[in-house]
Amino acid sequence: MINVQKDIHWGIIGCGDVTEVKSGPAFQKISHSNLTAVMRRNGELAKDYASRHGVPKWYSDAEQLVADSDVDAIYIATPPAFHKEYTLLAAKYKKPVYVEKPMAMNHLECVEMVKVCKETETPLFVAYYRRALPKFLKIKELIDQGAIGKPCFVKTTQFQKSIEMKDNKEPWRVNPEIAGGGLFFDVASHTLDILDFLLGSIEEAKGFASNQTNAYKAEDIVTGTYLFESGVHGVGTWCFSAYEKEDVNEIVGTKGKLVFSTFGHEPVQLITGSGKQEWEFERPTHIQQPLIQTIVNELRNDGECPSTGETGSRTNWVMEEMTKSYYT
Repeated sequence: MINVQKDIHWGIIGCGDVTEVKSGPAFQKISHSNLTAVMRRNGELAKDYASRHGVPKWYSDAEQLVADSDVDAIYIATPPAFHKEYTLLAAKYKKPVYVEKPMAMNHLECVEMVKVCKETETPLFVAYYRRALPKFLKIKELIDQGAIGKPCFVKTTQFQKSIEMKDNKEPWRVNPEIAGGGLFFDVASHTLDILDFLLGSIEEAKGFASNQTNAYKAEDIVTGTYLFESGVHGVGTWCFSAYEKEDVNEIVGTKGKLVFSTFGHEPVQLITGSGKQEWEFERPTHIQQPLIQTIVNELRNDGECPSTGETGSRTNWVMEEMTKSYYT
């Protein structure tokens, strides 16, 4: 167990692009936390990252990093294909795990990760960081306070232009063998997870997934319907080959509605019969920092993280249900 009086010393497996700004620096900026070691299979790249970010140690072998007695907790920032492998490795050493989203390649892997971590008493967290951002905490507060009355349904429309191919190479995010699916798994997972946070878990989901452009193997459009345990209905469309970009969520209730984006900077809108109110929020420089602080707090018995293996697993299940006709 971690001594709750000490700082948490982190090790990163997979110090790639996502760790440059979104997450990596946060481990050194939040209270009671330090970034002690990083790992990448290309040792020179790991060494370069460590040098640029002031990290004392670097490795080209994951188990060497996990086994390091100076490392208390592990952040897995690899593509999904490696999430289960490295989570089980961390659990072998009983070191708390913070894994990137989506949590794994499929729901079955998520279930195994949760099971092993429970058996070894290894805390498991997932990088659905919107659960700790002030914007979404405000939305949850408004719902919980009854600002829109009883929630009835939620509608999501998200679309964007086709992903760019570099040197005619398929990006890993649209390679199902590495990502578990396409951009729906990478992008829509954030929306589905934050809806789980705001409205509770989804008990039933159905969908249609297609590839309309044939630019790569994965799906490039998904339309789904889902039913929350609370009785709230949901519908969403995600298209990754559209002419432009749009990102809108609406939660409609008996007294009003909330309008907000998952990724954008537009104000949160509360619209009722009395008029419209808006709230604006600044985007953190290191967007994962608030969630990582909740993890450190929980590991030190001083709080609770809202994004766990159980919640992350639920999001994988919903995505799998909505795309299973495409992948089976």
